[in-house]
Amino acid sequence: QEHLVESGGGLVQAGGSLRLSCAASEHTFSRYVMGWFLQAPGKERELVAAIFGDGTMTDYSNSVKGRFTISRDNAKNTVYLQMNNLKPEDTAVYYCAAGTRWPIDSRVMNYWGKGTRVTVDP
Repeated sequence: QEHLVESGGGLVQAGGSLRLSCAASEHTFSRYVMGWFLQAPGKERELVAAIFGDGTMTDYSNSVKGRFTISRDNAKNTVYLQMNNLKPEDTAVYYCAAGTRWPIDSRVMNYWGKGTRVTVDP
């Protein structure tokens, strides 16, 4: 069973950057596709970025392409989300999740973290 813990959220001004991390507990981490999702107040959870188990494939929502980068270090059981040029509309709770299907689908992810809050001031 994977245990996922996100970190790196916080308050940032528009145009700034944050780097989120998600640490996994299991040595089988590389088996999983990993995704970052966001959930804004009153809205459904949506995919931000995803990465294949060996890091060879990635996927991004249109709203973050060119601004966010997902990466992973399987030796450290950690997936990252580098967020640049942040906008107020990026404000949300960000969750990482582990799954076994590609393309990634929030409805069938196996494990979820508890989330980290990102707030972008105008």
